[in-house]
Amino acid sequence: MEEKNSAVAICNTHIEAEQVVKELQKSGVDIKKLSIVGRNYHSEEDVIGYYNTGDRMKQWGKLGAFWGGLWGLLFGSAFFFVPGLGPIAVGGPLVSSIVGGLEGAATVGGFTALGAGLFGLGIPKNSVLKYETAIKADKFLVIAHGSREEVEKAKEAIEPLDISNVTVHHG
Repeated sequence: MEEKNSAVAICNTHIEAEQVVKELQKSGVDIKKLSIVGRNYHSEEDVIGYYNTGDRMKQWGKLGAFWGGLWGLLFGSAFFFVPGLGPIAVGGPLVSSIVGGLEGAATVGGFTALGAGLFGLGIPKNSVLKYETAIKADKFLVIAHGSREEVEKAKEAIEPLDISNVTVHHG
């Protein structure tokens, strides 16, 4: 069984999230092992979902330039409307976990699709609730996935940035 480890930074703004990604990249963390989650302000109310695992996403919504730039770095991107959270944009390995849960019609303890995806990546239930609350408050999550050593390296790279909250979860 694959061990699931992650370092999760809660960022207050998209600028802070960009700063975290750049610092992780400079420190040698594999960018393909990063996920980013944040709410987007899309103008179309009836969008149900969008995901893409190869091409760049077109710029849309209030933070289109932010998300468009990150899609070039990350593996996979998606846009979902999650009841209770609203429209969220997701990039990185978390996309596959969310899509897998949706395709399998999995329900995990009353979680949203995002919560089920986070839980499926080995993040404990109490932390999932904390991260969903952060997203509701218009914050961003930057998640580094990998071995114990990789996520500890990511945490060490993020900590000097004085981000409000960085937590490591070991599977």
